[in-house]
Amino acid sequence: QVQLVESGGGLVQAGGSLRLSCAASGRTFSRYAMGWFRQTPGKERDLVAAISWSGGSTYYADSVKGRFTISRDNAKNTVYLQMNSLKPEDTAVYYCAARTGPSLVYDYWGQGTQVTVSS
Repeated sequence: QVQLVESGGGLVQAGGSLRLSCAASGRTFSRYAMGWFRQTPGKERDLVAAISWSGGSTYYADSVKGRFTISRDNAKNTVYLQMNSLKPEDTAVYYCAARTGPSLVYDYWGQGTQVTVSS
């Protein structure tokens, strides 16, 4: 079992920054690929950024490239999403997720944290 707890969401003005954190339980966190997703009402949950187990490989959606940075600290069982130059369209509930198996399916999810960007 893996438990994920997000924090760091909130209200910020356009152009501002936020840093999301996701604390994971379990001794094998360093073996998991991790991802950050976001979802707005009535829309699908989209992958925003992902990071390999070692942190050596990352992925970003085109909409956030150059503005968001995903990182992880395996000693602290934590993954981060640094969000800069925020735009109103970044407003969403952000979820972290763990991919613990060999497939591309994320099988553990946090409860989500709201990010609201005002114009």
